[in-house]
Amino acid sequence: MTVRSAVRQFSELGPLPSEDDVTGGELEQFDHLLESIIAPVTAEEAELLAESFGDDNCFGLAWSLLHLIETSPVHPISAEPAATANEWVRRLWERRSQTAD
Repeated sequence: MTVRSAVRQFSELGPLPSEDDVTGGELEQFDHLLESIIAPVTAEEAELLAESFGDDNCFGLAWSLLHLIETSPVHPISAEPAATANEWVRRLWERRSQTAD
């Protein structure tokens, strides 16, 4: 399956910037691209998007990204992440574990 253009463009921006370091234009670019991705995402897209988490909430964009990833029919995290893994990747795993019970 192919990855849609908006997903690829979003992932090419790199990880979400820190709230302390982001500029207004940069935040707007991430927000615009994220909003342009129509759910649900494919398994391949979810894997790609899961690499886009940054160090913090990025003014709510991390939550939006997490919810978008959760629309995939296949969870992108197949094994429990290390304790040192990105907090958002761990959160994805924990939310998956909660709904699997």
